[in-house]
Amino acid sequence: MGKITTKDGTEIFYKDWGAKTAQPIVFHHGWPLTADDWDNQMMFFLGQGFRVIAHDRRGHGRSTQTDSGNEMDTYAADVAALADHLDLRNAVHVGHSTGGGEVAHYVARARPGRVAKAVLIGAVPPIMLKTAVNPGGLPMEVFDGFRTALVANRAQFFLDVPTGPFYGFNRPDAKVSQGLIQNWWRQGMMGGAKAHYDCIKAFSETDFTEDLKKIDVPVLIMHGEDDQIVPIADSAHLAIKLVRKGTLKTYPGLPHGMASTHPDVINADLLAFIKG
Repeated sequence: MGKITTKDGTEIFYKDWGAKTAQPIVFHHGWPLTADDWDNQMMFFLGQGFRVIAHDRRGHGRSTQTDSGNEMDTYAADVAALADHLDLRNAVHVGHSTGGGEVAHYVARARPGRVAKAVLIGAVPPIMLKTAVNPGGLPMEVFDGFRTALVANRAQFFLDVPTGPFYGFNRPDAKVSQGLIQNWWRQGMMGGAKAHYDCIKAFSETDFTEDLKKIDVPVLIMHGEDDQIVPIADSAHLAIKLVRKGTLKTYPGLPHGMASTHPDVINADLLAFIKG
């Protein structure tokens, strides 16, 4: 584990496990979580002989609680700085939700040789917000509601999300894990309220269309068909049409947080793609 300091003085926390000569897999977490959200995947792929890396996005977790730079250009620049610091080559970048947007934005700009493949899991691209050119998106009122709830009582909001739609625990047949709920809350409350507030705009309003078009490495898009946070029809089903070398894999009945609720399923498919 370590930290790097970016050009604007922000400290970015990261974990780096495994042989430095092994192929690296870099994990990018969702909002408002941390690198810890990838614990299962980190342990699994470490056991498979990979070098596994995950960072806390600026403003999240153990990184600096920034009041500026909480947008996709800077997020991607932070990833580039980390990749340069660790001299990552031929890496596989795996992003969940907001982290999937971060992956798309970084990979589209990455230096040659840095990236081998990319994976988007329950990811926000191409764009979440409903606009004239994206009529199937979510209305601004949804994201304004997130901001209002965060400012009013962040601690309660960060219980309501994982207890309800994030893991699909609001479904009648759901097998609820109190541990997952508490761990989501723990990770969320580690970060800064201002950065979390700003990140709502970043994940909902950033248009990743051109990023997806530019990516020239193989991309696996994985999405739960019962994703209540990032509806599949306006994300994965559109994103797959924009990438050059894309594979779409969808999961009937699985929720937004399926990498945590069904890690065995997701890990096996990730491994097959990475080794394929």
